[in-house]
Amino acid sequence: MGDDPSAIAIPTRSAGLRRWVDECVTLTCPDRVVWCDGSPAERKRMLAEAVAAGVLIPLNHTKRPGCYLHRSNPNDVARTENLTMVCTPTREEAGPTNNWLAPDEAYAKLRGWFGGSMRGRTMYVVPYIMGPPDSPFSKVGIELTDSIYVALSMGTMTRMGRAALDLLGDSDNFNRGLHGTLDVNPERRLICHFPQDNTIWSAGSGYGGNALLSKKCFALRIASWMAREEQWLAEHMMIVGIENPQGQTTYVAGAFPSACGKTNLAMLTPPHSMKGWKVHTIGDDIAWLRIGPDGGLWAINPEAGYFGVAPGTNQKSNHNAMKMLARDTIFTNVATTPDGDVWWEGIDEPPPEGLIDWQGRLWRPNSGEKAAHPNSRFTCPMRNNPVLSPHVDDPQGVPISAIIFGGRRAATVPLVLESHDWTHGVLMGATMGSETTAAAVGQVGVLRRDPMAMLPFCGYNMGDYFAHWLRMGKLLHKPPKIFMVNWFRKDGDGRFLWPGYGENLRILRWMIDRIHGRARGIDTSVGIVPNPSELDLKSLDLPPDRLRESLKIDRSEWKAEVAAAGDFFRKIGPTLPDPLEATRHAIAAKLEASAGRADGA
Repeated sequence: MGDDPSAIAIPTRSAGLRRWVDECVTLTCPDRVVWCDGSPAERKRMLAEAVAAGVLIPLNHTKRPGCYLHRSNPNDVARTENLTMVCTPTREEAGPTNNWLAPDEAYAKLRGWFGGSMRGRTMYVVPYIMGPPDSPFSKVGIELTDSIYVALSMGTMTRMGRAALDLLGDSDNFNRGLHGTLDVNPERRLICHFPQDNTIWSAGSGYGGNALLSKKCFALRIASWMAREEQWLAEHMMIVGIENPQGQTTYVAGAFPSACGKTNLAMLTPPHSMKGWKVHTIGDDIAWLRIGPDGGLWAINPEAGYFGVAPGTNQKSNHNAMKMLARDTIFTNVATTPDGDVWWEGIDEPPPEGLIDWQGRLWRPNSGEKAAHPNSRFTCPMRNNPVLSPHVDDPQGVPISAIIFGGRRAATVPLVLESHDWTHGVLMGATMGSETTAAAVGQVGVLRRDPMAMLPFCGYNMGDYFAHWLRMGKLLHKPPKIFMVNWFRKDGDGRFLWPGYGENLRILRWMIDRIHGRARGIDTSVGIVPNPSELDLKSLDLPPDRLRESLKIDRSEWKAEVAAAGDFFRKIGPTLPDPLEATRHAIAAKLEASAGRADGA
């Protein structure tokens, strides 16, 4: 793990990196500094140290080899969006949807908190690569942390270690991430992003979304700023390849708010009736998309692991995820069984006697509390995924033929809807809404607008972000089609109209048929929906009336939806691009003109 820091040969040629680490060591005063090299031997030593310190609890290594449990502080179990700041020189650059602090004020406050905060602790220097090592689109980050849990998790979630220092060379172009758990006090908790400095300072939290600085902090908030400057997109999107029985693979990217099925879709298991169809995962959460030499959109997954929501994950919802969680996984805030296995609500087995809850207490069915925290997580390497794409490390990425926006809506939004053009598709993404989940602190089940599933993650003014999307569309000679999906629409009795899970491949197949000109669809005021006859419904026990209801465009509901989108746009303010508002008005006019038609088309 390392000896006296003065005896350690610093393994970097970058004078800028050495200088920055020295500055942070002087500020935080750790007893020991460890430069992580990412080797298997190092990971073995760190796991043993984490177990000895009580940070990790070994699970049953016969049932789950290489797996561990981590319990976080009960006050630190989700992203704290209200304490997540974008620190730009002016408030206008951050925009109305971000929390803002002036950079000088943020640095001053955080320096006060970080001063001497690592006395008696180890500082881990975690160098990492975001993206395939040989990709010209990959970027280097360095996270300094006092959490061995974070250092181990970064080793799973990124290409971490000496390879990152080799890629950096003597450059000082790297993301500077300083993380300290301090005393895990919500009163001294801030996650601050300084886009102009390519810097992140995170204090007072050990939760992954706040502490794994490679993830939402760098790969989305900072990278989205970079992407605007460099003409690419950093998005909260899964990437998946769908291979048909003839061997043709079509790649799609999809944006869904947390806990809305994005990981399940990325690892989908085809239904038995769709023999010969295959799914290949590129990524389950984040996509970096650039314009390729063919004028189309190409995507890489900057991550190397999965940080997924455990509750609700089971053999039906995500068979492949259950396979990959069998080994080399760190589980956070799940329950444990008497024989050292894991358990959560929605897993395949009923709770056994003697179950220990996520806070380490004996759990009883009549306790009125969840055994696993609703936002309990798993962290595992992408190599565990049995349907991982062989192209996951391709330096140029994969060509994207479709972008999917989806959320959790009980009404209004149909099962699938295709945009009329790129601007209409950007409008779809800009106004998408979803019912909130346990992945963020706050009330669950409230409908909120979450543009492109990026509301918590865009590192600058959301109106400028929409304008960037529109500019990208003009630069694309082969733009992907844009769709919206809603697996969660319900009938009047509150039952889901569509079975979901693996059956969602039937809807992806219709999208692919649209991409390749094999399906016509039905044009409506708000977009194109399938003709039911175009859907592959073989062996699916779905009454025709339920299918029609799932695809229905209700004029009155959509008039309210378009009006509510206008209310949201007014919150964005003067940076909202005119073409989006013009397209919204055009749809409203079409809905008015369609009065008298049952479906509002």
